[in-house]
Amino acid sequence: MVNVYSARHYDTDDQLYTMFEEQTGIEVKVIEGDSAALLERLRREGEQSPADIFIAVDAGRLHHAESEGIFAPASSEVLTQRIPENLRHPEGLWFGLTKRARVIVYAKDRVKADELTRYEDLADPKWKGRVLIRSSSNVYNMSLMGSILAAHGEAEAETWCRGLVANMARPPQGGDRDQIRAIAAGEGDVAVVNTYYLAQMLAPEASPEDQAAAAAVGVIFPNQADRGTHVNISGAGLVKGAPNPQNAVRFLEFLTSPEAQQILAGDNKEYPVTIGYEWVAELQGFGEFKEDSLNTSVFGANNQDALITMDRCGWR
Repeated sequence: MVNVYSARHYDTDDQLYTMFEEQTGIEVKVIEGDSAALLERLRREGEQSPADIFIAVDAGRLHHAESEGIFAPASSEVLTQRIPENLRHPEGLWFGLTKRARVIVYAKDRVKADELTRYEDLADPKWKGRVLIRSSSNVYNMSLMGSILAAHGEAEAETWCRGLVANMARPPQGGDRDQIRAIAAGEGDVAVVNTYYLAQMLAPEASPEDQAAAAAVGVIFPNQADRGTHVNISGAGLVKGAPNPQNAVRFLEFLTSPEAQQILAGDNKEYPVTIGYEWVAELQGFGEFKEDSLNTSVFGANNQDALITMDRCGWR
């Protein structure tokens, strides 16, 4: 048996559990919830917790679990060979499972693709009243800001943040899809979003309205001439005191196998963490790009400082 506490909420994940059971004979029991609720449950259960694996959908949430002492190191040559070094914890406390790039999208009819090439350009006064982005409390933005802190230090990162806030087209609201829809509606000209949201809106199964909105924007992978585009992950780790640690490591290894990556990454239109897996058509349409090689544990650890900085700058 392996007991999984998962903050992922995708119907396709059930396929993974069935596949693992069929391949190994190990039963998978899953409890789903948001990260905060699952962490609270793990705190209450303490050493009596039945959890073997905790899955979260952002490096910041993985760091939060790490800081709570939830994880134990997992030793696996399979995982270290399959997962790039920057997408796993340096001490094996957690491992990336899928990744997504946080990109800049722009109105094709109002903005030229070469008008901005870096996240830093979003603070240029030329974009005053034109930038759309969700709230500072969103963990994806906290992690992006955490990467800016790592790249530039506190003072320069705060200057950038103040410039970004000054350029916002409206108070932050909604999710990433809403920023894309707002560009299509003319409420702003550029936005910061995760690639998988845009890819999902372009998919054949999306509504005609979302397909049209997504088709109206172009994609910029920022910072290709320097550190690369910020990439975040969903990931998982072995729970400290797990009653079934060997089964848990086998499950983690399974999640990085080609067949599992196809379901984990492909069906949600994310990028796989393993090398050699073909991206879904929508992601292929965005093109190849250079990733920021910053270890995800660094910007995850910076989340709290990032939120403090954003609050100080008036990013709500």
